Amino acid sequence: MGQLRRDPFAMLPFCGYNMADYWGHWLKIGEKADPEKLPKVYQVNWFRKDEDGKFIWPGFGENSRVLAWIIERVEGRTDAEQTAIGGKPKDGDLYVEGLDLTEEQVEELFAVDRESWLAECDLTEEYFQKFGDRVPQALYDELASLRERLQA
Repeated sequence: MGQLRRDPFAMLPFCGYNMADYWGHWLKIGEKADPEKLPKVYQVNWFRKDEDGKFIWPGFGENSRVLAWIIERVEGRTDAEQTAIGGKPKDGDLYVEGLDLTEEQVEELFAVDRESWLAECDLTEEYFQKFGDRVPQALYDELASLRERLQA
């Protein structure tokens, strides 16, 4: 409890074969697919806290604001500012009117803490090692690319 799980939907105990083979299967599916039809993947951290230990995002009732931005992105109606970990809303693109957020809090919501991400890279590599030499090279390549972007 309270520990990050790196397996989607906590499915590792229920997977009937080596998880690295599962990842490889989905990478092969992706190689054969039309890129326009592949799902768009977004990451959010609703639980980012300020220096006082309070949650910055006001709560689940406001998540539709982020989902609206995601839909605009998927439909090509807005762009994103690229960071080492991916795209984030450009200033003013996420509708925050009516929320009790300062400019500093909004900035903190989208800040990329390079040191914590680099530490996460190490933890991810450690996780991959549990699956031996069956981990697809593409996953290690992506991890190396992320490290490179974070160190730039």
